[in-house]
Amino acid sequence: MPPRRRQQFTQESIDQQLQQIHLLDQASSSENLEQLGPIIKQIHANRQQEVYLRTLQALIESKDAEIESICGDNYQEFITSVSTLFSIKSYTTNLREKITTLDSSVSSVGKSLVEKKKALLQTKKTAANLDEAIDGLQACLRILDVVNRVGEMIGEGKYWSALRSLEDIESMPPTSLSQTPLFQHLLSSLPSLRGQIKDAVTASTKQWLLDIRNVSAQIGELALEAMDMRTRRWRSRRDKDAMLKSSRVGSAVESITYEKTEYNVLDNEQLQVDFKPLYECIHIYSALDSLDEIRRSYQADRKAQSDLIIPEPLPLSSLPSITQEIVGYFIIETHVLNTTGSFRSEREVEDLWDALISRLSNAVEDVLKNENDPDTYLKVKEALLGSVMTLESYSYSTTSIHSLILRLFEKYVSILEIKFGKRFEDIIAQDDFQPMYIEKDSEKESVMDTVWLMREQRDQLRKTTAPLNFPWSQGFYLCCQDIRSFVQNFYQFIEGVSQHHRNIDDLLSKSLDTILTKYISEALAKRAQSTANVSQIAQIITNLEHFEIACAELERSLTNIRSSQRGGTIRVQAASSFVATRTKAIARVTEAMSSKLDDFFGLSEYDWTPASREDAPSMYLYELVNWLTTVVDSLALKDAYKEDAYRGAIAYIASCFLDFLTGRDIPMMNENAIANLLLDVDFLDEELRRNGHSHGPAFAELRSMASVVMSDAVSAYLVASIRQTSYAAVRPKRLAALLDKLARYGLECRDAPSRERGEKRRKEAEAVGRLFPGENR
Repeated sequence: MPPRRRQQFTQESIDQQLQQIHLLDQASSSENLEQLGPIIKQIHANRQQEVYLRTLQALIESKDAEIESICGDNYQEFITSVSTLFSIKSYTTNLREKITTLDSSVSSVGKSLVEKKKALLQTKKTAANLDEAIDGLQACLRILDVVNRVGEMIGEGKYWSALRSLEDIESMPPTSLSQTPLFQHLLSSLPSLRGQIKDAVTASTKQWLLDIRNVSAQIGELALEAMDMRTRRWRSRRDKDAMLKSSRVGSAVESITYEKTEYNVLDNEQLQVDFKPLYECIHIYSALDSLDEIRRSYQADRKAQSDLIIPEPLPLSSLPSITQEIVGYFIIETHVLNTTGSFRSEREVEDLWDALISRLSNAVEDVLKNENDPDTYLKVKEALLGSVMTLESYSYSTTSIHSLILRLFEKYVSILEIKFGKRFEDIIAQDDFQPMYIEKDSEKESVMDTVWLMREQRDQLRKTTAPLNFPWSQGFYLCCQDIRSFVQNFYQFIEGVSQHHRNIDDLLSKSLDTILTKYISEALAKRAQSTANVSQIAQIITNLEHFEIACAELERSLTNIRSSQRGGTIRVQAASSFVATRTKAIARVTEAMSSKLDDFFGLSEYDWTPASREDAPSMYLYELVNWLTTVVDSLALKDAYKEDAYRGAIAYIASCFLDFLTGRDIPMMNENAIANLLLDVDFLDEELRRNGHSHGPAFAELRSMASVVMSDAVSAYLVASIRQTSYAAVRPKRLAALLDKLARYGLECRDAPSRERGEKRRKEAEAVGRLFPGENR
């Protein structure tokens, strides 16, 4: 590696370096000594201190020589300048003294001025502080005035303005006042002020709720009056238009044709209900994010008010006013529900409705539990029905009230049945059962319009002029009159009631069947059984026949009425009861005549062991036939029923004759007595046939049995084939009894032939008795 070459320093290089550090630069006012360090470091690093110093010394000497040259060329000017400078110095010294003197003077004069200036500045600072304090106090006064005004607005009921004022305070832009303890205290008191507003608006709402409760009955009364006017208007229109007969108030047809009037039950000449307190309360609570709280409180208060509407026990006299209050209560609820948005829910109103109607239903049913006056039920129904129709127009579900009305209706009908049942029983008990007599045509028309008849009979009776006797008795007419009254009372209850026609129709059918069967048919049956007057029994039969016809006509007329009202078919099943009672009454005719026939048989005085046979019938039979034909033919009955009476009477006569032959009352008889009895039978048969009443078959068994004995054909009777063909009507037991009586008579005779004949009859009786034991006996 070749030896490093040492740096050579010249005056020019050194002069350049000094220029860089501003040591020789006259234009620079500062020396850059920091750059001197690297130069010195480099000199020492190259160990050229001596060389550098020598070069530097030579540069110094060169500069000194340059200075001396410059000074030598300008010396005279230099001396002049120096003299001038000394003159200037003297002047300057004098001027400094004068300035010092002047400064002392000015200083003494300005000292007081400075002090005054300082005092002025302090005064201005104090004034500024006072202005700031005044501004702060005025701001505080404004805030305090707002706070005070909040209290006044609360007292004046301006709750929303008071709440807005608090919000304005809270939303004020930041100022110097914002950090003061007073302002912070005011901010901390804002929740308390909000609480005062909340309490005040709540108290206002509570008072409003109390006022609303006091006017609920008046609201309900006005609403019911409006509904009553609407009902009368619709009823008038319905009477003019047959197509509207089946439509009720509130129906689709009525709602479409209903000409609405501008009548508001909450705002009219008589009553103005102000909902502002409630709306304001809802608004305030919504602004305070406490709407749920007032909603719960409102529901609880309204629930408490609804609990106070129905007293316990419920006085029926106050039911109309209670229903008015209920109607007013729920009209208010509907208005609140429709005008307060989400404040009220339909579910909350429905809960109040269901609870109140449930209590009303229980209270009404409880107070009517022992009530037996149907008029009371009608009054209750009218009170309930008005509220139902009114609240239906406000879209409330009235199904439960309709159910209550229908339950009351069922009890009403049962009470009505008992009431009219007693009247029917009294009518039948007091009826003389004689044909109803009328003297004037007007009376005839009145009766004809009341009773139910077949068209043919009605037309025939209309052709007959008064005076006349109707086929029926006064009792039938009065019963028809009361049946119409019952039906009218029945429908009077359900007038205007929305109901299932089938249920109502079934109930009416059941009630009519109960009345017709239990209170009329059975009463007539008892009356028929209790009387022995055949003509009265005959009139009962005629009445029963007309009642049977009335059932069909009543069913037809009621069905026609209900068809016009879109109802169902009315089924009256009581006709079968009248048929059965009529059959019993016809049998009762036979029973009544039988008792009289017994009197005739009591006069018969038959000799059962005569020595010879008679050639003429018994004398009592003439009277018997005369009485029988007179009585039966005079009965106000159809020929068929008269034939039934004849048939029954003759059957009874035949049974009495058979009892003579086979009964136990007569211990013995002979063949002559049987022949005499056959003579009487022939007489009766002939007389009845002559009068047009052929009932010979009634004596068939008697004739056949007598022929067995009289023709001595017992041995033939014992033959099964002959017995079944020729003597089918003869019962073995009765034949045996007759043979036994003949046997006794023969055995008691003293002559041998008679005794032998008696023994023969005894054996025949035993033989006949052994035939088919238990059969036909």
